[in-house]
Amino acid sequence: MQFLNGITLLLVYQLVGEITVRLLGLPIPGPVLGMVMLFITLMIRGRTPESVDQASSALLSHLSLLFVPAGVGMMAHFGRIADEWVPITLALLLSTVITMVATALIMQVTTRWFTKPLAENGKHDE
Repeated sequence: MQFLNGITLLLVYQLVGEITVRLLGLPIPGPVLGMVMLFITLMIRGRTPESVDQASSALLSHLSLLFVPAGVGMMAHFGRIADEWVPITLALLLSTVITMVATALIMQVTTRWFTKPLAENGKHDE
């Protein structure tokens, strides 16, 4: 019963995210907004309910099955992918480089942000 309650809660957040995106015309996927709202809720509560923990663990244990539709879609549209391999490859390479640069910059900023208070207090990691 815990699993059913947890999966229902996850789906409710996804639905609320989808409805919000459609009503406000936001340019992000509804499930992403729902996930952000769930994250904020869990941060405010300070803990994860047992039902959500159980449902998310069960979903993660079967994560590989969720990639089957994507694989089937790639096989069904293989001709189109073969025709447009250059833009797809460029998009993948550019997005990877941009992600790596953004991650490095964010890491540098957050490292300075967290180490600055330690240096001001006279504490140093050794």
